[in-house]
Amino acid sequence: MECVFCQIAAGESPATLHYQDDELIVITNKLQWVPVMLLAIPKRHMTQGDLWQDSLLSRMGEVLIDLGSKLAPGGFRLLSNFGRDAMQSQEHGHVHLIGGMHLGPYA
Repeated sequence: MECVFCQIAAGESPATLHYQDDELIVITNKLQWVPVMLLAIPKRHMTQGDLWQDSLLSRMGEVLIDLGSKLAPGGFRLLSNFGRDAMQSQEHGHVHLIGGMHLGPYA
């Protein structure tokens, strides 16, 4: 299996889990640009576009809002990158949760 997210979902590659069910995992992103940086990943391999058309996205949003509220009570963002120009580095669909600090240029 070449997809690192599929390997993580299958338990074949290490990750720090924050949530897991039959269809979804939420892990700590290995990139740490901000204090809270998580990835929500469907266990089933799908593209970013497929994820945004799948009913799993609604539950993923609920899980991320719950985690974000607990881990970044001052505020957080949910985002997805589509394509290399937008810094999408993995084909496997996923949503980022970022927070834990002020995320904008305005005070």
